Amino acid sequence: MFTRYGRDVIIAAVLIAVAVSTAVLLFVPWQLMRSILVLVAAGGLVFTLWFFRDPDRRTPEGDDLVIAPADGEVVVVRPVIEDHFLKGEGMQISIFMSPLNVHVNRFPISGTVAYFQHIPGEYLVAYEEKSSARNERTIIGVENVKTKVLFKQIAGFVARRIVADLRVGDRAVAGNRFGMIKFGSRVDVIVPSGAQIRVTVGEKTVAGETVLAVVS
Repeated sequence: MFTRYGRDVIIAAVLIAVAVSTAVLLFVPWQLMRSILVLVAAGGLVFTLWFFRDPDRRTPEGDDLVIAPADGEVVVVRPVIEDHFLKGEGMQISIFMSPLNVHVNRFPISGTVAYFQHIPGEYLVAYEEKSSARNERTIIGVENVKTKVLFKQIAGFVARRIVADLRVGDRAVAGNRFGMIKFGSRVDVIVPSGAQIRVTVGEKTVAGETVLAVVS
């Protein structure tokens, strides 16, 4: 399965691969060069299809669970002061996504989208902590009767487009898809300070499946 957020890129990649391969076969007389160029075109198409894959996931049930919104590696777990939505102390869990990870993002909790902001910015390497405050990003807050959770989609050095298909007032369902960041990026999740953190730095996460925290 491929994500609908990458449909335009997939179509473009297929057309480019076909056009390049056809041109090479018609106009390049050297067999070795033909083979190399066709392989390069095919490799670009395969990478595009791999990047925009969108496997189904089984989300654990429980209104006290905060689920990973992204595949990747936990690079930060630390206390923070969050002024946008939680307006107080919280715990930040940052997940770095390499270009090889699934990049479709999923809601970490069920509830209502109560905060949404897009902030233009730089394109620093997403692995670095300063990217959280300086890079282009969307900031999304979801609340329910039990808790509030804020999460950020952060563009990276390679990623240049953030997709967040939602607005304030939308219904959020834990584990459901809501967008993606194209070609390498990072997601920060900020939970209330009283939450029990269930992941550590260096741990791998699976969007829609890995439990990041338990709220009380």
